[in-house]
Parts: sequence; structure tokens; C-alpha cells
Amino acid sequence: MALVPYVENAGMGLQKFHQPLATFSFASHTIQIRQDWRQLGVAAVVWDAAVVLSTYLEMGAMELRGCSAVELGAGTGLVGIVAALLATRFQMLP
Repeated sequence: MALVPYVENAGMGLQKFHQPLATFSFASHTIQIRQDWRQLGVAAVVWDAAVVLSTYLEMGAMELRGCSAVELGAGTGLVGIVAALLATRFQMLP
């Protein structure tokens, strides 16, 4: 369990958690994820750490070709989606 300091009216970049849709561009795809902080809490939003890790994977910092992965406890699953797209892209390369 994580302790997330959060005050709804505090602002400071937290407004993005209340947007119903988060849009990202990774692996030559546009990825849209529905978010719902009010009903589902911390597991229903895309956290900055997921964006950073997705960017890290896209930069080619890790070899994904021929790898298998299991994503556990990853909230909305952005990292798993990006990893799958990247692995598919690498499989299609000659």
C-alpha cells in the first residue's frame, strides 16, 4: 500500500488526475487511457513514474526482443502497453 499525500484543491499539477482521459504517444502509437480518481483512487490514474519508465523503454535502454514480462500492480497499465508495443515493433524489424 502507498501513502499518497493529496489535497484535492491544492493544484500543483494534480489536476491531471481528474481529467477523464490521459493521452500519450509511444512506439509510434497514440495511447489513450481513461482515468477515474474519484471512483477508483490511486490505481485509476497514470502516474508520472509510468510515463518516465515508458520513455526509458522507448529510448532503447533495455533490450526487449525475445523477452517476456509480467506487469504487477501497475495501475492503468501504461508501461505494459508500451512494452508490448515496443516488443511487437522489434519483432517486425528484419
